[in-house]
Amino acid sequence: MLGRLYPGQDCSAARTLEVVGERWSLLIVRDAMFSGMTRFTEFQRSLGIAPNVLARRLDEFVAAGIFEPRSGRHGGHTEYLLTRKGRDLRPVVVALTRWGDRWAAPDGRPVTYVHEGCGGLVTLATACTRCGDLTPADGVGTRSARDAGPGGPA
Repeated sequence: MLGRLYPGQDCSAARTLEVVGERWSLLIVRDAMFSGMTRFTEFQRSLGIAPNVLARRLDEFVAAGIFEPRSGRHGGHTEYLLTRKGRDLRPVVVALTRWGDRWAAPDGRPVTYVHEGCGGLVTLATACTRCGDLTPADGVGTRSARDAGPGGPA
């Protein structure tokens, strides 16, 4: 089994994978984010995930601040609500889905993300904070924050 920690990596992507890199993680977040699921039974029914695995994932998400548990309506079962930190994963799910649509969806994209304001399709783009140009993926490089000077990279 692969480890879940990357202690030798000074990298935000590696630290993010420690929190959401397990195979069910982003699917649970996706269902909460885009299908409005909040209850254990909803996640289990949607994903077909083993109860012990789901319970562990939800506990880890609560500990990481991705979900906040709340007592269900009228004293019912616990509901898991995305926190701001959890909702900030929205572009990650959209980007991962876009990649999957291109490389892993032989019958075409099964879902599209739309702007709730006007119904238009949502896309993600990388843009330069200095000049404003949209930057293709092969035009993006890295620089160590230590090498970037005061304030880190732009």
